Amino acid sequence: MDLTPQDIDRIIEMAWEDRTPFDAILHQFGTKESDVIAIMRKNLKPSSFRLWRARVSGRKTKHAAKRFEGAGRFKCSRQKMVSNNKISKR
Repeated sequence: MDLTPQDIDRIIEMAWEDRTPFDAILHQFGTKESDVIAIMRKNLKPSSFRLWRARVSGRKTKHAAKRFEGAGRFKCSRQKMVSNNKISKR
């Protein structure tokens, strides 16, 4: 697994997000849940890692198979339309 520092930062960011399932990280980076846990353990302070693990353990939103069928991707209510990676003006 050859990950750049930018990839590791993004994986950590995605892992912290409540609505981003581990399947999305696997799809984007090819990194399994156990690998994400190892990355988090290695790159976070021990207390931060424990807090993260407590939040993630058993959380339905982190596992796509456990999510209810109506759950789609999260989109902020203020984000009307996205084009060219910029939020369009209201």
